[in-house]
Amino acid sequence: MPPLPPQPISPLDGRYRPAVSELGEFLSEAGLNRARVHVEIDWLLYLTDHSMFGSEPLEPELARRLRAVVQEFGQADIDQIATLEATTRHDVKAVEYYVRRKLADLGLNHIAELTHFGCTSEDINNLSYALTIRSAVTDVWLPAFTAVIEELRRQAVEYRDVPMLAHTHGQPATPTTMGKELAVTVHRLERVKAQIEGTEYLGKFSGATGTFAADLVADPTADWQAVSRGFVTSLGLEWNPLTTQIESHDWQAELYARISHANRILHNLCTDVWTYISMGYFAQIPVAGATGSSTMPHKVNPIRFENAEANLELSSALLDSLAATLVTSRLQRDLTDSTTQRNVGVALGHSLLALDNIKGGLGQISLAADVLARDLDANWEVLGEAIQTVVRAEVTAGRSSIADPYALLKELTRGRRIGQAELVEFVRGLDIGDEAKERLVALTPAGYTGLASELVDHILPQQ
Repeated sequence: MPPLPPQPISPLDGRYRPAVSELGEFLSEAGLNRARVHVEIDWLLYLTDHSMFGSEPLEPELARRLRAVVQEFGQADIDQIATLEATTRHDVKAVEYYVRRKLADLGLNHIAELTHFGCTSEDINNLSYALTIRSAVTDVWLPAFTAVIEELRRQAVEYRDVPMLAHTHGQPATPTTMGKELAVTVHRLERVKAQIEGTEYLGKFSGATGTFAADLVADPTADWQAVSRGFVTSLGLEWNPLTTQIESHDWQAELYARISHANRILHNLCTDVWTYISMGYFAQIPVAGATGSSTMPHKVNPIRFENAEANLELSSALLDSLAATLVTSRLQRDLTDSTTQRNVGVALGHSLLALDNIKGGLGQISLAADVLARDLDANWEVLGEAIQTVVRAEVTAGRSSIADPYALLKELTRGRRIGQAELVEFVRGLDIGDEAKERLVALTPAGYTGLASELVDHILPQQ
């Protein structure tokens, strides 16, 4: 059997590529190298703009053409850096040589020695990762996450008044509404979204061991902390003043933990929706031409939610590993973070794929209100809570002498199915006030949803 031509190993680069390809703009080797070029060129321009070491600010047109190297970065540049790295065996050094070539092309050899000036590779890398991860999260992952939240919000509002039997411990429980249950998930996701949006993307720029040693020797008169702070913040990042050779990656650990938390909330949503589908609460809308089972023609499987579950688990496993690994570096630096950070795109890719599946899955279900109504009408015993609570209130108010209301209702309802007639008869015989009796007699499982509908208001935009 002849060998296959080269194939992607990861399904993210194979069958699922259309759903996650936007991440490659930032979290690929090419995206990282473009960011490195960005940092190297911006550092050189920062030095010349501040006339460091006798340099002068570049003419505006030359500065524009130099910045265009980043803006026009494409396949030819990717290939050129790869060729350089084949010789240097060092990724950041290859980028430095690439930038030097661009300077030569622009007639800027006189400032070539300011390329990578005073930098350790990690000065370039940590800023590049901060820029690419920030862009991937804010431009790609967060919009997909927000789209899921908005669809859930829409359905929560639509179903806010549709009563549903709750199932605590998998058993019939005090009714709620489908809208309120979806609103709970929206509220949870909104909280973690705000935390993710509030991420501090930190950067360091302080040399081989974070001491500015080489910089200070080169110019003892410069305020190198101010220079470092100015440069890092000019990139839109937060300056980290105290580091070893590497930025400590704590912000990354915090971000990955939050996204992993978001994944787990979404996982909870998937398992609940899957269960509601199996109970008939949600009907699945068949997709034209789709096959649910290779042998059972009738089936419409909840594959979107199952696929999402698996990808959320993979994403969280990777994100948890990243968060645990990146915060540890032996002494002033080891390379464990180098390979680890190259998997950030894989971790976010599985989450992004899950979001795509959840959004699609939510668009392929419809609420079967008649099934919910039948289920409620078959479980009148859930009103036992209401009855015993009202009796307690009546006892406290002096309108009843019943000794143990809870035990009384437990005897009537526990492990038994009872209907409306039996409950009405039971209530009529209770030693409570007439107004309380009438309130209980009028109660139905579908009407026993408390403030469920009003609670949905908490996920509506504030006026």
